[in-house]
Amino acid sequence: MKLVQFMLNIGKIRLGVLDGDDVIDLNSHANWVPIDLVRFLHEHDSAYEKLKEVALDPQNKRYPLNKVHLLPPIKRPDKILGIGLNYSDYCEENKLAFPREPIVFCKFASTIIGPFDRIKHPLCSKAVDWEVELVVVIGKVARNVKAIDAFDYIFGYTATQDLTAKDWMNKNGGQYLLCKNMDHFCPIGPAIVTKDEIPHPHNLSVKTWVNGVLKQNGNTRNMIFKIDQLIEHLSSVITLLPGDLICTGTPAGVGSTRDPPEYLQPGDVLESEVEGVGRLRNTFTDFNDEKHLYL
Repeated sequence: MKLVQFMLNIGKIRLGVLDGDDVIDLNSHANWVPIDLVRFLHEHDSAYEKLKEVALDPQNKRYPLNKVHLLPPIKRPDKILGIGLNYSDYCEENKLAFPREPIVFCKFASTIIGPFDRIKHPLCSKAVDWEVELVVVIGKVARNVKAIDAFDYIFGYTATQDLTAKDWMNKNGGQYLLCKNMDHFCPIGPAIVTKDEIPHPHNLSVKTWVNGVLKQNGNTRNMIFKIDQLIEHLSSVITLLPGDLICTGTPAGVGSTRDPPEYLQPGDVLESEVEGVGRLRNTFTDFNDEKHLYL
């Protein structure tokens, strides 16, 4: 299944399933289904089976995909965990040694926007860089999980741009917090694809285009720490909760390593794609263009 949150031209936020060129409205008939996927995952141990059952109800309303506005498929996860320097080709491109253990940072839920929303370019940065990533969506409480069991705790996958203000990376004592958490720095979507549809997450193409020009063209096979290793490492330190997101790193091809460096500017169109998940398309706008604010 491909789960989305969406809104009609006027109306409430709704939980849905992509079915070809249609969206099945899971809230149209089963009034017990919450609009929030995080809440659904918390309330149901067998969330996939419950959602599949609801999606098959013939009384559900359906809407053409081009008539709805897709929102972030998850809006308020408890945690967004990012992994730095996790692709071998990225480390080689930046002339950096491979890390000995995962480099972990956090992003705030307030940075999340939808797969086709506009991004305000921050006034405080002149070096906003692109970083396409596969995202793991945790499906149940995970603590001290062994790598061999890690995939049992995954609900599905989505895609993101882990946008980074590279001119802030060496500020704030070298911490990643501010450079990763400016407004709109985490577009995600277009859907959360359940893990049964992506049986080989370590062999997916991940790509970025800027204004139609291909910039990143990588593959998840180049992850240094694989998904099961990341879940084992993270869950040994903190409890992962349903709906938590793990952004698994980005491949080579970012703007900061180009000669001369390239950074995103107002007017640029940023497209991001993870094989099997789908494509995001976000346009950068001037920060002061009030009609384009999405906070």
